[in-house]
Amino acid sequence: MSSKPIAVAIDGPVGAGKSSIARTAAQRLGFIYCDTGALYRSVGLYCSRNGVDLKNTDEIAAQLNNIKLEIRLEGGVQHVFLNGEDVSEEIRLPEISMAASAVSAVPAVRAALLDIQRDTAANSSAIMDGRDIGTVVLPDADVKIFLTAKPEIRAKRRFDELIAKGKDVKFDDVLRELNERDYADTHRETAPLKQAEDAVLADTSELDFEQSVELVCGIIRDKTKDVL
Repeated sequence: MSSKPIAVAIDGPVGAGKSSIARTAAQRLGFIYCDTGALYRSVGLYCSRNGVDLKNTDEIAAQLNNIKLEIRLEGGVQHVFLNGEDVSEEIRLPEISMAASAVSAVPAVRAALLDIQRDTAANSSAIMDGRDIGTVVLPDADVKIFLTAKPEIRAKRRFDELIAKGKDVKFDDVLRELNERDYADTHRETAPLKQAEDAVLADTSELDFEQSVELVCGIIRDKTKDVL
């Protein structure tokens, strides 16, 4: 392993499998994994719980002083704590997805979370995934990957995941929410979702999970073959 931390930025739309693929790739390569989306989801969860108007930028920004977020690795798995409470499961609920999209469009929220993300990458070789990692958070990352798949494929994966967790959801609703999230993420004024110019495009539409992980690991190994 290189003495200098290696930073890997993985961006892509909702439902692309970024978190699960990045987490597994990090384990195989001996990297730290940082799911930045979990941070925004946690802010969205706090706002939802406290009746904050998600269309009011000032009202969202005013909550930041009441929010303390912490990322902990427990048994090699990332857990996110919101004011001391482990919310790692609750933030994955479908209704929190749109709340996360709303708060992530607020400049004050992005600025508040930026240091947490950059500190993680500065101290250890890390794979970080989100919407603007390669374009904003880690513009000088050693490896940048834009992970995506067709909307219908992403919606089916998310649908299967929610069903497996016992959630009562309909595929059409999952697809509609995914398309709405895609539009919101790509059209927001602050740090919109887009592929960095120097990012490798990784489309997993025709790949299963294991093939997707190997694709990502292969890209990372190829880009860092002189130091890994």
